Amino acid sequence: MPETMPETMLILAVYGMEVVEAGGALAANVADGGTSHAAVLLARPAMQDDLPGAADQLGLSSLEFLDLESGAVEPSQAAKRQLVSLLRRIRPTIVITQDPEHVTSDLDPDRRPAMTLLLESLALASRDFAADDGLEPLAIPTIYYLTPVHANCVVDVTPHWAAKQAAMDALSSQLAFSAAHFERQLPPDHLEVLVPGYHELAPGDERGRALHRAIDHATHVAAGVGHHGSYAVAERYRREGEFHLPRLLA
Repeated sequence: MPETMPETMLILAVYGMEVVEAGGALAANVADGGTSHAAVLLARPAMQDDLPGAADQLGLSSLEFLDLESGAVEPSQAAKRQLVSLLRRIRPTIVITQDPEHVTSDLDPDRRPAMTLLLESLALASRDFAADDGLEPLAIPTIYYLTPVHANCVVDVTPHWAAKQAAMDALSSQLAFSAAHFERQLPPDHLEVLVPGYHELAPGDERGRALHRAIDHATHVAAGVGHHGSYAVAERYRREGEFHLPRLLA
């Protein structure tokens, strides 16, 4: 395997849970001596209260909330300036963000205009746009799309699984939301298959925590050893553009 190099890594998240979804890669970069950062476009007050605890579990150096308005996200000049200045300050060598292919059919609100805003800002950060911010232009970093429709690489998160779980546990508001969501989506007997004894758990975040433990474990095993992979648990990514290799790698 090639020698790992510390990077300056930034996740540009639309919603807060993406920080934890990419938590294994972010934590692995910190373990290798790099710095990992997060910026979230849309986060409700409860999520803003919860995310610092998750960020601490993953070893993040910074966490910023851009406080865009839900239902009103657009690639405006003001929003692009905000993101371009953030990129030039942090100067990431790697950016993780949502998958453009996935957002075209995803009915989560704001994801489609957010994708245009994010990619436009990544491009503009390298140009003379907003030159009056006093910051040097940033060469476009390497971009990885999180949980893509079509992955072309996976990251070993086995050494950081406990930290990733602890980070999810910190998102109490998300856990309660997930419990309510899956209770609407699935009949009670299905929930019992996912989590035996589910209905004996306290409603809200306790049930959500149990559901995430089951679903996240299955998802990450499927990306790892469950897909004839080399790792016990893994995160799936798609790198933008071709891999540039000095030689073929085993």
